Amino acid sequence: MERSDWLSCLLPGRWSLFKHHIHNPVTTDNTSYAEEMSTSTSFNPAGIRHVFRGTFVHSTPHCALQILEDALVGVDTDGKIAFVEKGEDLSRFVIDFNLSDIIQLSQHEFFMPGLVDTHIHAAQYSYAGTALDLPLLQWLNTYTFPVESQFKDLDFARKVYKQVVKRTLRNGTTTACYFATIHTNASLLLGEIANEFGQRALVGKVCMDRNPSVKHYKETLHESQEETCRFIAELLDKKYPLVKPVVTPRFAPSCTGALLGQLGAIAKNNNLHIQSHISENQEEVELVKDIFPESESYTDVYYKYNLLTDKTIMAHGCYLSNEELALFKETGASLSHCPNSNISLCSGILNVRNVLKHNVKLGLGTDVAGGYSASLLDALRRAQDSSKVLAMQDPELEPLSFEEAFRLATLGGSQALSLDGQIGNFEVGKDFDALRVNLLVPGGPIDLIQHEEAKVLVEKFLNLGDDRNIVEVFVAGRRVVPFTDSKSD
Repeated sequence: MERSDWLSCLLPGRWSLFKHHIHNPVTTDNTSYAEEMSTSTSFNPAGIRHVFRGTFVHSTPHCALQILEDALVGVDTDGKIAFVEKGEDLSRFVIDFNLSDIIQLSQHEFFMPGLVDTHIHAAQYSYAGTALDLPLLQWLNTYTFPVESQFKDLDFARKVYKQVVKRTLRNGTTTACYFATIHTNASLLLGEIANEFGQRALVGKVCMDRNPSVKHYKETLHESQEETCRFIAELLDKKYPLVKPVVTPRFAPSCTGALLGQLGAIAKNNNLHIQSHISENQEEVELVKDIFPESESYTDVYYKYNLLTDKTIMAHGCYLSNEELALFKETGASLSHCPNSNISLCSGILNVRNVLKHNVKLGLGTDVAGGYSASLLDALRRAQDSSKVLAMQDPELEPLSFEEAFRLATLGGSQALSLDGQIGNFEVGKDFDALRVNLLVPGGPIDLIQHEEAKVLVEKFLNLGDDRNIVEVFVAGRRVVPFTDSKSD
């Protein structure tokens, strides 16, 4: 998409794709508001749970930042967006709603879609912000594997997992794609805690039957297969509405070909998501060549074992060739860009422009604890910084704009996880996963010197804001932040 195209989306009052009632077909920018309303379908006001009025900002596939000023948004009792209308047309709804029931945002507030963290290691949260002095493989052996081995202790696991779910929710992560550890019961506990707090989550029990450096932290081939099947069956049997299992080979160097093949079959037979790592660090890439000499590339390893599908999310990808990116596009597999971790462990810098050029689905990940921050706002900022570093080295390379980074953190993440039919923006019929942002909270990090337009408010929040500005978090229409008293401890 050309820069001039998405800039046109920022014009005040521009309403294009989402100003219609539920069941209304998507319209084009050339359709007038009156024309759209003439074909709208009525809705049942008794089925509406929330009605909000104010500024809403989101992304569309063709518009990196669309601003809907004075919007009237209804959320039904199933937590789905029932309608998006103009606030000035409120008089048409007086018969349906009590005006006192409509929640009015202030001029310093806006709603944005929930943030989607496409790659985070929940177990590593216990040492986040430390241990960033070694490259990837040495880092894993020295810090990660010894810490993860402690999660056989469920009391320890509960303490860590409760904190990471709460921290990410407070920072606006409504959807998280979690790595746990090799321990089935602790991984099930992570799913239970995510469900308890109302976070949308993909949870993966880590699989690894090869670990020559920390020999006590691995499984046998049989154990990994059996425990993965048990984890999937028990988690699905819980019937959590927003928490699902994801097949999780840690990465190719920690798995034998036999295990990778079994995991590919398990994912296919159960129609599950798959997550792993790829081409994060040059030493790692060379190690994969040594371990899998029959494969043409790192990507080819996963491809041969049926682990590249349209429900696959691979973290990093710093050193993928154009041929490998073409294979990602062909299979529908996605990448998770983890810029904090890439820099903190001196792994590399992903050329996001090249990924987008190949039409590969791309989201953002915090990659805790290789990334030291559990906030996806940090990932958004580091993504822009990384792209600017590459642009300084290659003047022909255009750095990411804040609007594009915003889309990666929201709609892009939902696309990467193949959840964009359900979440990612404020399209009618999707779940209401949303953040209520207030730029002028007492003691907050942002100062407003004069009245600013909505675009400036969004930019200031993305660059300067933190969890203090996120005053409410909704997942599937349910308010999950602030926490209730029983969950605040």
